[in-house]
Amino acid sequence: MEWVNMMKKKESLIQKKFNRYEKLIEEIFLKNYKDGVSEVPFLREEFIATAEKLEIELPKNIGDIIYSFRFRTRLPDSIIKLAPKGMEWVIRFIGRGKYQFSLSQNSRIIPNPLLAQTKIPDATPDIIKRYSQNDEQALLTKLRYNRLIDIFTGITCYSLQNHLRTFIADIGQVETDELYVGLDKRGVHYFFRYKQRAAMTSWELYKWNKILLFAKKNFQLLFVFQLQLNLLTRN
Repeated sequence: MEWVNMMKKKESLIQKKFNRYEKLIEEIFLKNYKDGVSEVPFLREEFIATAEKLEIELPKNIGDIIYSFRFRTRLPDSIIKLAPKGMEWVIRFIGRGKYQFSLSQNSRIIPNPLLAQTKIPDATPDIIKRYSQNDEQALLTKLRYNRLIDIFTGITCYSLQNHLRTFIADIGQVETDELYVGLDKRGVHYFFRYKQRAAMTSWELYKWNKILLFAKKNFQLLFVFQLQLNLLTRN
C-alpha cells in the first residue's frame, strides 16, 4: 500500500509538471505562429518572459521543457490541430539556444501487436527485484541480467555506456538510455542504441535519425541498430 501511495504521489507531481510545461510551450508557439508557415522558430530564453507573463514557476533546467516535448510526451492539442492532414509539428534544434517547430510527415515506427511472444525465465536476482523501483533504472537492470538484447539479436552484447547525453554540432543534443556493442560468430562488430519507453508507443523517425548521425560520427566501422524496450506491466 505504501508503494502504491508513493507511485500515485509521483504520478500526480509529474502531471502537474507537464500541465505547467504545456501552458508554456503553447504560449510560445501561438505567439510565433502565422497561418500557412511550415516553421516556427523560437529562442530558449523566451521561456523566462513567458513564465513571468503566465505567472508560472520555471524549472531549474529550462531545457527539460523542450526535451519533454521532443522525446517524452506529445505537444498540446492546440498545437497539434494546426498541422495539415498527414503532417505533424516536431521541435528541432537549429543552434545554441535556438529551436523551431517544423512540419514533418507522420513517419513513425509503430510496434506490431501481432508479433509472436517469446517467454524468457526472469534471471534477475531476488534481492535486486526486492529493492528495485518501477522506473527506468530497474528496467535497464532487468535488460542486463536477462541478456535480452543478446537473445533478441542473436549477438553477444556488452553494455558500453548508460545515460549518454552529449552535444554534437549540426545535430544538437543527443541523449539515450544505454549503448551496447556486440560481436557475432563471424567477428563482425555492432553498435546498439537502446531506449526504454513506459508504454507501447510509436517512435518518430527524425529522432532515430539523430542517433544514426551520432553513430556515424563516433562508430564508423560498426553496424548500427536501434532498439526500443517497452514496459507493459511491472510483472
